[in-house]
Amino acid sequence: MSSTLPFWILKNSARNSIATLQGGRHFYSRCASNRNKARWRLFSQVPGSGKISVPCSDVALQKAYRHTSTEEDDFQLQLSPQQVNEVLRAGESAHKTLDLVSGVPNSVLRFESNQLAANSPVEDRRGIASCLQTNGLMFGIFDGHGGHACAQAVSERLFYYVAVSLMSQQTLEQMEGAMESMKPLLPILHWLKHPGDSIYKDVTSVHLDHLRVYWQELLDLHMEMGLNIKEALMHSFQRLDSDISLEVQAPLEDEMTRNLSLQVAFSGATACMAHVDGVHLHVANAGDCRAILGVQEDNGMWSCLPLTCDHNAWNPAELSRLKREHPESEDRTVIVDHRLLGVLMPCRAFGDVQLKWSKELQHSVLERGFDTEALNIYQFTPPHYYTPPYLTAEPEVTYHRLRPQDKFLVLASDGLWDVLGNEDVVRLVVEHLAELGRHKPDLAQRPAHLGLMQSLLLQRKAQGLHAADQNAATRLIRHAIGTNEYGEMEPERLTAMLTLPEDLARMYRDDITVMVVYFNADSIDAYYKEG
Repeated sequence: MSSTLPFWILKNSARNSIATLQGGRHFYSRCASNRNKARWRLFSQVPGSGKISVPCSDVALQKAYRHTSTEEDDFQLQLSPQQVNEVLRAGESAHKTLDLVSGVPNSVLRFESNQLAANSPVEDRRGIASCLQTNGLMFGIFDGHGGHACAQAVSERLFYYVAVSLMSQQTLEQMEGAMESMKPLLPILHWLKHPGDSIYKDVTSVHLDHLRVYWQELLDLHMEMGLNIKEALMHSFQRLDSDISLEVQAPLEDEMTRNLSLQVAFSGATACMAHVDGVHLHVANAGDCRAILGVQEDNGMWSCLPLTCDHNAWNPAELSRLKREHPESEDRTVIVDHRLLGVLMPCRAFGDVQLKWSKELQHSVLERGFDTEALNIYQFTPPHYYTPPYLTAEPEVTYHRLRPQDKFLVLASDGLWDVLGNEDVVRLVVEHLAELGRHKPDLAQRPAHLGLMQSLLLQRKAQGLHAADQNAATRLIRHAIGTNEYGEMEPERLTAMLTLPEDLARMYRDDITVMVVYFNADSIDAYYKEG
């Protein structure tokens, strides 16, 4: 790919290739990349020749155009700054915590999120809910691959497993009693919706049956207060992944449920979720989503505190874990081209049973009459597939006791971290807060005379930003796709990245989902003063 302008499409030499993208066959081969977990290289077939043309992504690209089948000539697509903002802000969501906790002071002040798709349909999911039994808040980012089915299932179900894990013995008995007498269950979660979210329906009967088996097993442990939060997160991740695996193995009469179970199990999703209860912050991570804290020290300086480690081949601890779990003879094959078995970038994920089941189990399940082609099931057994499972959904859980200097938490899918470092993200959020006047920037100390105001307005207009983003997640996404290699915001680049055809968009950027959670320093400070 071009290192300077990787987002332009050459009008002349690429025109036929783009037409083929829209109407012809696609040939994909996986490319090794140290940035995206699933980076594809796209080839187009030369009609009638049976040959594969030069990869479109290797062309020396110059200018952005979009091809349409209704017009013979290409035309340059332009977006006004207002249209760019409309695209970027379409998935925004913002909430104040008081809306959830009935006016009770909380360590979480408010939270904002946004999402920008590269895949069609988008494979990322996000979830925010309050646990009605504990008053804890749960935030989750779920990054799907091989389709969106697994990410959707995990986003709908994981929080329920965590909430049930935290229930007392008495509450679990009430839940079981309601099921036995066919009465309504106690409410478990209060969900917050985002634009474009699938509607969170009541758990389907199959899912509820598995959730019930889980709480019955918890009842058998006779724990008066339930699991602690670290145990709840550890058990919930692994138990949900186990249930996803079991559901597709069980004989199901309903064809729709059976097909969906197959799609969920054979696609995959990484997950990063945070649970905030007072000053207690726990983060559970499986995969390459990430969570960081923005910290302002007493001297006013800002710093970043990472709360997760990426589970990929660049993590020495993760590489050592994989080698410990498999024979020494596989030391050179468990990671190939920085991918697990040469296939997957993250080394922990939900689903992806083709990297967990034995070959025999995979064959026996797929031979039950599934139309795998229609269901878009990816069937491929990597070389050197000797001692499964190679993949796990076991999370790493981090605990952090919130302090007044902990100002905000950022959770995001790897589409953001691929292009922005931890420190960059903290800086952008701090700049966002300064622009909105929530924190006084150094500029505020200067005289606010008319000449200075005019200069700032002209500078903003030159950047194509007539109105500052009100949502920090939007600002992060804007800079993730619009910043050039010199760290400068480039309006033309931003526009081009937003107007790439669907077939090409995923080659140059990933789905990006971001959450920014702001903490209430006064409430946290009061917690310590009150002991």
